Amino acid sequence: MTAQTILPANSVRGGDLVTNSCRFNAPDDAYMHKTPSSDGSRRIGTFSIWVKLALNTSEGQYLFSGSPDATTETSLGLSIDGDDLRFNGWTGNSQHMLLVTDRKFRDPSAWYHIVVAWDTTQGTASNRVKIYVNGVQETSFSTETYPNQNRDLNINNASNKTLIGARSTANYAFADGYYSEVVMIDGTALTPTSFGEFDSDTPTVWKPIDVSGLTFGTNGFYLDFEDSSNLGNDKSGGTDLTESNLAATDQSTDTCVNNFATMNPLTQSEPGNSPTFAENNLKITMTNFDTESVMATMGVKKGKWYWEVKGGWKTSNWGFGIEKASSSNVGFSVGYTATSYSFSQNGYKQNASSASQIDSGLSDGDIIGYALDLDNGHFNFSQNGVWYNGSATESTTFNTSTHDFTSLDFGSEFVMPTISGFGDSAITTEINFGNPSFTISSGNADANDHGNFEYEVPSGYFALCTKNLAEYGG
Repeated sequence: MTAQTILPANSVRGGDLVTNSCRFNAPDDAYMHKTPSSDGSRRIGTFSIWVKLALNTSEGQYLFSGSPDATTETSLGLSIDGDDLRFNGWTGNSQHMLLVTDRKFRDPSAWYHIVVAWDTTQGTASNRVKIYVNGVQETSFSTETYPNQNRDLNINNASNKTLIGARSTANYAFADGYYSEVVMIDGTALTPTSFGEFDSDTPTVWKPIDVSGLTFGTNGFYLDFEDSSNLGNDKSGGTDLTESNLAATDQSTDTCVNNFATMNPLTQSEPGNSPTFAENNLKITMTNFDTESVMATMGVKKGKWYWEVKGGWKTSNWGFGIEKASSSNVGFSVGYTATSYSFSQNGYKQNASSASQIDSGLSDGDIIGYALDLDNGHFNFSQNGVWYNGSATESTTFNTSTHDFTSLDFGSEFVMPTISGFGDSAITTEINFGNPSFTISSGNADANDHGNFEYEVPSGYFALCTKNLAEYGG
């Protein structure tokens, strides 16, 4: 099989072709749905989705599904269950189709492009359903049961509800991740080249193409998520999908052409402590733990970077800062070791277990800004837009070593944004790398027009996303 990649490798491919995604948060029971007004094809169709998975749901998550009602097992669905991609069909309690890929889906930092095409009129069983990931057909399955020839599937008919991000039969197994460029085709079994292409300069990189000219069929639709007031808008001109438990703040610019950092559950220093991740790994709650640290999905070797953190400050023992990527940090908070630096609870900056208080007036809900300059070895902090530069003003004059860190030197190592906590009180924090899970009252982007921050991004600093990394990172 030809090797293929998607983001972050193709971070600058695709330009501004895709501008938005939708953040589905499983704890919110968020999904979209509609019931077709007339029958289409029940034997031939295609579903395409670009998705970045949060991987924080224990019951699996359905990318899309179809079913007559919420009381029967009659259904059709494409889901991530555990680490596996599954396409299944049921009639009553009888399963007539199940494909389970050997490929595992474990990466919460990557965008995947998944296409499933079905045509039950085909004489050869293996031609009746085809699954593609990042432009390449899946041919290795742990379970491979195809539908009978000419079987009607439970999709694209007037008595079946179609859902994006949940299982129709019971409205559960809710989505947990970012969805972008969601397309349903009624009546045509397409290949992935209708939705994407390999980059001409880097032939292993798969990128999106314009899908607006496709023939969507009677019950097909196209969701581009560009209208925050109507995230279920069908760009193809059909009936819009109805949103359930989704809000304007769930519109995101984290897409398959510009991938933003989130926190990474796979980097937990002590997984047994089990922090709770929500809002696609941008909201973290830690309760009754010893010492736990979690790193971000992206690291940097050079450049200037900005992000914000909102959370409980006075009543918890936690810190947010940076850590050398090769450090395990097991049993230690960020800022405690020689290779980590943090601004933490009660206004302390800390490195190598040495802490000094630079602000005693933090309040719960304050937004702390972090400005990391790896070109000059500086790390600076702000409280609600006011930088700790010794003058208590909004000036971005940095490098006053009493209030920030200077002379940082990580050599050729990657540096990772890192959060940690300790103690037995509940700690909840929300991290904004440019796509906030909380409401922003102002709205500030970096000089490249990337990100959405509460406070002004310092001159020369940038959001941690792949387009900026391609230009300034390393």
